Amino acid sequence: MTAATTNVAESGGQEHPASSASASAASEVERLLRPDLRGRTAYGAPQLDVAVRLNTNESSYPVPRDVVRAVMAALEADIAGLNRYPDRDFTALRKALGDYVERQSGVAFGADQLWAGNGSNEVLAHIVQAFGGHGRTALGFTPSYSMHSIIAETHGTTWVHGLRERDTFDLTAESAAEQAAEHDPSIVFLCSPNNPTGTALPFEVIGAVLHAAPNAVVVVDEAYAEFARPGTPSALTLVADHPRLVVTRTMSKAFAFAGGRLGYLVAAPEVVDALRLVRLPYHLSSPTQTIARVALEHADVMLATVEAIKSQRDRIVSRLAELGAAPVPSDSNFVLFGNLVDAADTWQALLEQGVLVRDVGIEHHLRVTAGTPDETTAFLEAMTRLAPTHVRPAAGQQNPAAPTTSTEDQP
Repeated sequence: MTAATTNVAESGGQEHPASSASASAASEVERLLRPDLRGRTAYGAPQLDVAVRLNTNESSYPVPRDVVRAVMAALEADIAGLNRYPDRDFTALRKALGDYVERQSGVAFGADQLWAGNGSNEVLAHIVQAFGGHGRTALGFTPSYSMHSIIAETHGTTWVHGLRERDTFDLTAESAAEQAAEHDPSIVFLCSPNNPTGTALPFEVIGAVLHAAPNAVVVVDEAYAEFARPGTPSALTLVADHPRLVVTRTMSKAFAFAGGRLGYLVAAPEVVDALRLVRLPYHLSSPTQTIARVALEHADVMLATVEAIKSQRDRIVSRLAELGAAPVPSDSNFVLFGNLVDAADTWQALLEQGVLVRDVGIEHHLRVTAGTPDETTAFLEAMTRLAPTHVRPAAGQQNPAAPTTSTEDQP
């Protein structure tokens, strides 16, 4: 055994040389790191090997075999041509995205109004790089998608946590406009449907913020738009009249394409041109462009599970309400629920029963993704078992999950 691998016991209790070197390296890196990044933790949901994973709002359904075959056929030409850089402006993909958006929303856009990146987070980062930065402020109304603040702050933009109604998480046009006027931000992030609450944004909020923040690019994050309940309007209908409005979307959710990493936005051509100033050269690989384009050509097949997922979402809302777990009505593929005695304890108890959900950091609340019928059953059966001790009963009432006269019906 060399000196470098001698442990503390064998060296008379002295410090392990490797440990000392590691501690020294950590100290040196900490010293060199940007001051505003010191002490931060990296974003990421737990990736655990459990039977039922319902924590990251990805689809539980695999890519259909017909689409897999089409993708493999299309990739053959790409693989042979990987000695060349990809199409820098991903022209064919932008046209395919425009065609899909028009079919889905009924609003037509030119390819010069579409932009894409490796997941919607890269698209959001491009926006912050172009319109944020040192001396500028970004405003978001929390709780909302946590990457908005992370992307803003790690790109040197001051982040302001806007306020929602404390108990309902609602955001009114009046409140949003008042806060936007107060902070005069360079970027405003709105989320509809909102993550982690799942609720669609009142449509009038968008116009109110555009009016109250004349110096801001207003971003409406519609990552879950395909799951919205009938009649829910999209900010896409406002883009033509508002050159400062940007609508971001993703193929990670409804398209069951999270591993493909493709996010996109719709905006005025001038905004898209500005994003070219900050994107890295050839940022979308040839295979990424091809896979996404083929998926869009098979949009009907890729989106075939959306209604099934919405059905499971509504099933979750209904049963959790019966259990007293205060679910928030959802326009997404997930449900935020509350009234828990201790969210962390319930998260751990569900995990011990093979069900992984998300602790989003809201006291007494957890978030669960709507998956397959079997996954929904596993989650709801686990919650039914846990409810008597994990869900706070209403004042003067027995917990709905607790037995009343006998235990015959108790799962």
